Amino acid sequence: MLREIATRFTRVIAERRVAPRKKVSVAVRVRLAPLNTAVGHAKEAEKLILSGSTIDISTCGVGMILPSIRINENYLVGQDRLLIVEMDIHDRTVIMKVVGRRYEEVGEHLSVKRFLVGAEIAEMTPTDRVAYEYFLNNARKLTKKMGDVLELGRLD
Repeated sequence: MLREIATRFTRVIAERRVAPRKKVSVAVRVRLAPLNTAVGHAKEAEKLILSGSTIDISTCGVGMILPSIRINENYLVGQDRLLIVEMDIHDRTVIMKVVGRRYEEVGEHLSVKRFLVGAEIAEMTPTDRVAYEYFLNNARKLTKKMGDVLELGRLD
């Protein structure tokens, strides 16, 4: 009896520690953050971009569906490698630095192989943070409005 109560209690605490996630699908572009901050020293791998979409977002992390788990020989997850993610939300592009924490292969066949990449947000400018959190809190309304505009055939 006591063990069951303790198990329930720890489960409730664990669920509250994780930031609530919103199921939102928006376009993302992922590239490697430069290791050397000197001007003009960007490697070829740092210039390459993976395009994908989000599967869920939260205040502290992003879940993305990407076509590959690496860019050239550099893996997106592991070694605390910083990634730069450009996310198209509502009426602007938000840029954030993230650290890939986990990945999982999704898709049933080689031709549709995709990877679910979970990333922790490490850094964002204050204006991007405000826009991101506004989108996070109002995602359902904003994505519905975007769908209505596209449905009418208006492209800006």
